[in-house]
Amino acid sequence: MKIVIDMNLSPQWVDFLNRTGQECVHWSKIGSPDASDRDILRWAQSNGYVVFTHDLDFGAILAATKADFPSVIQLRTQDISPKRIGELVASTFKQFEEILNQGALVSIDEKQARVRILPLLKRNRSDPGLLS
Repeated sequence: MKIVIDMNLSPQWVDFLNRTGQECVHWSKIGSPDASDRDILRWAQSNGYVVFTHDLDFGAILAATKADFPSVIQLRTQDISPKRIGELVASTFKQFEEILNQGALVSIDEKQARVRILPLLKRNRSDPGLLS
């Protein structure tokens, strides 16, 4: 699974998640630091990446557009450091890998992860207007 890490998360997540077997890139290495959430979602969709973020707006955009891809994992904790919540995040990626490859919104807090399959109304992933 390929993961793009949003600007609101530390680049330390790249090394941490790469050590767990994930293929990660921090948005700061591939895109503009002031890119919109929609731009990041479009890039992730076009390139087959899952978005990892601390921003709740990504889930709202997916819901509003009824998109079924890309998947988004949201951290819903105050302490978002890999030292604090890294093991839970890594196990969540592994546990839900198949679902994330199909399209899901996963929210992680200090105790658990919650999964919502995307979208409510199924659309074709190759639809170019998906996140327009």
